[in-house]
Amino acid sequence: MPLWRSLTPLGHPSRISPGVAGTVSVGCLRPGGRSTRVFTENDIPRMDGKVVVVTGANSGIGFEASRMLAGRGAHVVMSCRDEGRMGAALTSLRAMVPDAKVEGLVLDLASLGSIERASNELANSHPHIDVLVNNAGVMAVPERTTVDGFELQFGTNHLGHFAFTGRILPLLDHVNGGRVVTVSSLLHRQGRIDFGAIPRPGKYDQGRQYSMSKLANLLFTYELERRFRKSSSTAIAIGCHPGYSSTNLQHVGPKMRGSLLEALMMRAMNALVAQPAAVGALATVMAATGDVRGGDYVGGTRMNQLRGLPEILRSSPASYDHETAERLWGVSETLTGVTYPFPL
Repeated sequence: MPLWRSLTPLGHPSRISPGVAGTVSVGCLRPGGRSTRVFTENDIPRMDGKVVVVTGANSGIGFEASRMLAGRGAHVVMSCRDEGRMGAALTSLRAMVPDAKVEGLVLDLASLGSIERASNELANSHPHIDVLVNNAGVMAVPERTTVDGFELQFGTNHLGHFAFTGRILPLLDHVNGGRVVTVSSLLHRQGRIDFGAIPRPGKYDQGRQYSMSKLANLLFTYELERRFRKSSSTAIAIGCHPGYSSTNLQHVGPKMRGSLLEALMMRAMNALVAQPAAVGALATVMAATGDVRGGDYVGGTRMNQLRGLPEILRSSPASYDHETAERLWGVSETLTGVTYPFPL
């Protein structure tokens, strides 16, 4: 099924009963059903002296989140796989926020070698970071593999971020409540973890692989939170989704396939349904700076979660499956060669 069809807002948002998380206990995760007011750009606190690392920061959600955080005084490390695009993004952001404290970091999440080099570079320049935002991603692309032979969407969206987070975890503030924010998608609700399709599926389905990678983002987030709570760390892990926001993400797949019809469909969907990237990025910024707890999930609620200012939500029951999360963690460590330094 074309991806644009799966984004059509049919029915009503799923409602999960308070405290219910499938059939598996989620331990320290926060019970659902808590009502909070929405988060706006005016709610972003001052971030002076804080170091924030944002992956995929050259455009879309990553760029807008970087702009907001830099505007509140944070020192933002904007990572991007392409040095030229990274330079252009830095120039644009400095024009918008003249006193911005920003720098670039070349990071290709589709290469374990690049992840290792970027992690070492970051450690040399910033022995301490306060927030990591795992934002970069690819969506609905033709069948491709990463440098290391993983299916591109799962390899970039989940395995790449798993490896990068693990390598820089010692830099995170474990005393004053550092944060790891991972950007998922409302399409995680369609996902299921098929361990037989990791690291590559036998039969490729672009939508299925994307949804699986976004479900993996949340399974990783909640398992990381559990491991934080079992250690001496005060850091927390939070998940979020940007709704359906107008970014370059939706256009990469059609462009790679050379599909004019699909490109036109996505353009029409963006015009009719998509919210501005700056609105979608508020979920990320709320997770990075707002009144949230470890294991929270943040996103808009309007139009079946396609739009709206962010609130604290429940993700799908499958995302809270502890057994699947533990198994995925083990598989991810084996494939990436990155073992997390627990206990901290």
